Amino acid sequence: MAEYYSAELAEKVVRGMTENVLKGINNGGQITFGYKLNAERKFEPHETFAPILQEIFTMYADGHTIKYIVDYLDEKKIRSYRGGKINGTGVQRMLSNRRYLGEYKFRDVTVPNIIPPLVSEDVFERVQQRLAKNKKAPARHKAEDDYLLTLKLFCGKCHTHMVGESGMGTSRVYRYYKCANTKKVHICDKKAVRKDWIEDLVVEKAMKVLHDDKLVEYLTERIFVLQGEENPRIPHLKGQLADTEKRIKNLMNAIEQGIITDTTKDRLAQLESKKKEIEIAILQEKIKKPFLTKEQIQFGIERFRNLDITTLEGKRRLIDGFVNSIYLYDDKFTITFNFKDGTQTVFFSEIEATKNSDIKSLGAPFIT
Repeated sequence: MAEYYSAELAEKVVRGMTENVLKGINNGGQITFGYKLNAERKFEPHETFAPILQEIFTMYADGHTIKYIVDYLDEKKIRSYRGGKINGTGVQRMLSNRRYLGEYKFRDVTVPNIIPPLVSEDVFERVQQRLAKNKKAPARHKAEDDYLLTLKLFCGKCHTHMVGESGMGTSRVYRYYKCANTKKVHICDKKAVRKDWIEDLVVEKAMKVLHDDKLVEYLTERIFVLQGEENPRIPHLKGQLADTEKRIKNLMNAIEQGIITDTTKDRLAQLESKKKEIEIAILQEKIKKPFLTKEQIQFGIERFRNLDITTLEGKRRLIDGFVNSIYLYDDKFTITFNFKDGTQTVFFSEIEATKNSDIKSLGAPFIT
């Protein structure tokens, strides 16, 4: 009997917690950073911590590292709800938490849009892409400084990623990029390239592109036009709104025909509430995408010209913001930037006069 009542109690607890999730009511435990609970134990944005949480997502989406964010929070004396310092693990959990999209989950039940979202889907997706990229990078953190071209640098011979490697010499550590097919299965004979040499060369070329006034003018015009395109989340919300209004209309028709029960009234109240939430969400999405003038856009692009490329963070922001991919051959490399027709080919013979090439010119491989 004791076992029976214990199992029955557990089932009731699970059922009650599931019902809480469906209503957006907190099930107890530590409150998620950025939220607070109202009198009904429902989640609301915290006046102080919600903006901080949004800033954390924005910083990481814009290219800052988790360590940079941890140091920033510590410098600003920002602490967790329990009063402790926020470490890298804590920041990583925040960045992976889908609750900030408005989702509430318990066991196998996930309810979307049941609590106020703190982060837009666009920013959240950009953050997840960066997290996945850093997780996949096999040699990203082998050295004290990052391999900035990880997942961007490709072998010109076999078109496979070139990955970061390091080795100890007689007096110092040597860092370089090596073709993954050479490293793992030895099916490519592409030579390794020194890390600092290729990274500095890419940074130099990217900075040169940024100082092209005609290109900046082109990018400004293109971004200005793209602003006119509708937020991809808005059509989805409008579809939900139309479906909800249709359901309300059907219920109203049923009521007019005399079909009215407590369930009908409750369902109508739920749909009316959902309609208001969707309408508010549409307005929030429109507010999230302020329209920038051409002058503001150009100013934003030109700020990259002032990056301190002597620092790791400056190099990273420049590479992440403008460089799409680099294909490295024996006598040249091609670099593709993040805009249409943004591909350049640089022969090492052209730079030998001003900079010592790290690669002997052995002739480019045949490409079909």
